Amino acid sequence: MPKHRNPIATRHSTPQPRLITPTETARLVESFVFGALGRGRSVEQFLGPAGDADTLGISWVEVVPTHSGFKDVLHTAADVGSEGFCDLGEFPPLDADDEDEEFGREIAKVMAAPDAVALAEARTGAVRGRWVNEGVTQDEYRDFLRAGRPRHWPPTDDASVDHDE
Repeated sequence: MPKHRNPIATRHSTPQPRLITPTETARLVESFVFGALGRGRSVEQFLGPAGDADTLGISWVEVVPTHSGFKDVLHTAADVGSEGFCDLGEFPPLDADDEDEEFGREIAKVMAAPDAVALAEARTGAVRGRWVNEGVTQDEYRDFLRAGRPRHWPPTDDASVDHDE
């Protein structure tokens, strides 16, 4: 005698869990952001595309501990990477004529870590909850590449990405 399928089970599909990228697991909760900064370690955040249609680039922001407090550094670079080449520090500056851009542009200098993070977010559009340890930004860039270099980063909903046509 043939087994009958449950008609309710076949009419409704079970939602598939969203895959979590390695970068998502590397993101720091707020206390870890301030813990890293307190130990003298930088935190970073990939901001996404920069430049214009003729000069494609990317940007990321870094909060750097210094002897006298903290500084925020905005980096912009030519988008020359691939999945096999994601070391953002090796990318050429977006504007080859601007020597300051080679090592990043200091956008703030403050005494307290919370102020440095808040200013970086306010001045660059960085998002609370997306900070990573120094060197992990390249993984976020790799996610950006895998998403097809979308016009907007981070995606408003990590499950959907707005791609260029």
